[in-house]
Parts: sequence; C-alpha cells; structure tokens
Amino acid sequence: MGDHYFAERPEAASRRGTVDLVLRDLHLRLTTDRGMFSPDRVDPGTRILLDTVPPPPPEGDLLDLGCGYGPIALTMARRSPRASVWGVDVNQRALDLAVENSQAADLDNVRFVLAEEIDAGARFDAIWSNPPIRIGKSALHDLLLTWLPRLTPTGLAHLVVQKHLGSDSLQRWLNDQGFPTERIASRSAYRVLAVSARTEGQPR
Repeated sequence: MGDHYFAERPEAASRRGTVDLVLRDLHLRLTTDRGMFSPDRVDPGTRILLDTVPPPPPEGDLLDLGCGYGPIALTMARRSPRASVWGVDVNQRALDLAVENSQAADLDNVRFVLAEEIDAGARFDAIWSNPPIRIGKSALHDLLLTWLPRLTPTGLAHLVVQKHLGSDSLQRWLNDQGFPTERIASRSAYRVLAVSARTEGQPR
C-alpha cells in the first residue's frame, strides 16, 4: 500500500488541502494532508457513521479510536460540549492536524493524543470509530481488545465497517469475545455496529 496512513511518521511529502464535513447539525471545514486516511474527502464510512449513530452521552469521557485529522472526534465534541473527548491515533501528522482543526472549530473539550498518553485507568462512556481494517485482522483484533474493555458498564461503541472488508465476520467475532454486538444501520455496503460492554461471566 506504499505509505500507510497508520504509519507513525508518514513519508509522503506534505501537501495540505481542505475537506468539508457537512451533517444535519454541523458544518466543519477540516485541513488535511497526504500520508493520512482519506485526505481528499471525508470517507463515506465516516459520514455514514456520523449520520446514523445515536447522540453521544452529554457528559463523561468519549473516545474516537483512529481519529485521523479529527472528523469523528470533533463531531462528538460539538454534539456533547460538556463531555471530554479523546482522539487517538498512531499517525503524528494526523494528530497535529486534528489539533489545528479543533482550534479552528473553537472546540476546547477535545484532545488528540497517542494511546500511551491516555491514563490506563480511563474508562469511556462511548467509543466511535471507523477502525483501520487494513492493518490486518490480527492487529485489528488486538486494537479492539485493547480499547473495548475500557467501556464503562453502560458504555457503547459504534464501529463502521464495509461489508466486503468483513463487517459481518467482525460482528460474529465481537459476540464470540463477549461483547454483545448488533447491526444498527446498513447503507451503501457499510455496516454500523453497536458494541456493548462486556459483562461479568461473558467469555474473555
């Protein structure tokens, strides 16, 4: 795939651009760059997630897993101004742009960090993600098993995954791991999955 968007330090020469995120309740102009996920437009999966997901909790800690330049995290922050939103990614170029985009949107309730910068004891009332499927199944499973156990008991994760990239098998796998998972939306070959916290007595 050449210069992966999930590289820590992308090798692609910088060439900044802008994209517009237009939803029923907000309009954000976001700065993007080469070497990150979907720099030329807001990814259709991200847009479908943001169009269909229920409102985020009004308070608490919320997480965007694999935040890129910030469209999901910034939407969470705008929709829940009293919440503390965290955007996590491995791509430092994307994180730097996400910070710029939060400042441009005048959103001060969101932080963009590397995973190790989040307190190990932090728990999340919501996790929204367009997960990096192309890192491979094993790495994706490891990623989800790192973060989904950090949902609060009443927390929900919402993931958007293309059908042809394994959304149905991922749903089965999540259920097998003890995370009750259901499909809440299906549009343009994308599935939006709602994942509940693992409860006592479920398989690990």
